[in-house]
Amino acid sequence: MLAAYASDPQRSRGRRYPEPAPPTRTEYQRDRDRIVHSTAFRRLVYKTQVFLNHEGDLFRTRLTHSLEVAQLGRSIARSLAFNEDLVEAIALAHDLGHTPFGHAGQDALNDCMSGHGGFEHNLQSLRVVDYLEARYPAFDGLNLTFETREGVLKHCSRANAERLEAAEPQGVAHRFLSRAQPSLEAQLCNLADEIAYNAHDIDDGVRSGLITMEQLQAVPLFENFRLQTLQEFPQLLEQRSHRKLLYESIRRMLSAQVYDVIRSTQEVLNAHTLPDAQAVRQCPPLVCFSAAMREQSTELKQFLYANLYRHPQVMATTAQARQVIRDLFEVYRQRHTEMPLGFAERAQQAHSEGGMLRVVADFIAGMTDRFAWREHERLTGLRLLA
Repeated sequence: MLAAYASDPQRSRGRRYPEPAPPTRTEYQRDRDRIVHSTAFRRLVYKTQVFLNHEGDLFRTRLTHSLEVAQLGRSIARSLAFNEDLVEAIALAHDLGHTPFGHAGQDALNDCMSGHGGFEHNLQSLRVVDYLEARYPAFDGLNLTFETREGVLKHCSRANAERLEAAEPQGVAHRFLSRAQPSLEAQLCNLADEIAYNAHDIDDGVRSGLITMEQLQAVPLFENFRLQTLQEFPQLLEQRSHRKLLYESIRRMLSAQVYDVIRSTQEVLNAHTLPDAQAVRQCPPLVCFSAAMREQSTELKQFLYANLYRHPQVMATTAQARQVIRDLFEVYRQRHTEMPLGFAERAQQAHSEGGMLRVVADFIAGMTDRFAWREHERLTGLRLLA
């Protein structure tokens, strides 16, 4: 049963190319299925979250991250009577536009595209589902519903929003110009994304040896649950049980955040009169942490930024990753034929330099980590990130 303010697939704003309704699925279930079967989704298994794919088999990738966001999102959506299928579709698609090598790759590609619209992974995710996926004879992209596409476009600059609005009036970018909010399901995915990466980056950071349990004792959001776990299971202080202590502390931290979102969001929803999903758009953001949990989550993010994402070992790998992207971009800019035939033809047929460079960016953004560094070695003779 859906709440009145949840997104109803029978009231969807539809697809850019009309299609008959699916006989056994809702429109959002069809979206989810198309995303799961897409080429871009499969590539996520070899795309960096924090640690490069070849650095270890058990570190998170963009694929496992997306699955964790979907799981957290569905759990919260069920309790709040939101549309679980829409939450899942958005969660599984939200990182489809990420470059190889995580944010390092994005930053390098954004620098390469400076003066030609830049590069932003949320916008690229929309580009993937709207245009780059080539699976259906009647249209480019996956032809997803408006609501899923809107959730995928989590951030957007005003310049990009104006460009998208010109091509699609009153479309998925309109809310960035009118200062409206997206659906509750899209808002929930944004928060589930944050909950997921904070938790799994602790796990991966400790597994890598770059951060320690001792360091984490300075982070209240984690330390409270570590102490709680030890009070119930004091035997976990033994060295051989430290992994269980870490897992249980993270599990309790995740549960507390999930319950906090459910409780805080329900309180906010109860304070508003929301007869339908459209009314949500005229309100301030409604899916939220409590003030206390927001403060603790922010402290955790600051800790991870200072101690993990800016760790010298991560920064050294990041510098090499940026070089790989810059070098690949320069080669393809000068020699289109080094790209596969479809991309080479699009680059040659582009009507402007910016259009040609966008094709190059599309090709590089779609690469997996290991394909990018192997292609870099083939084209430059340099062996980086191996």
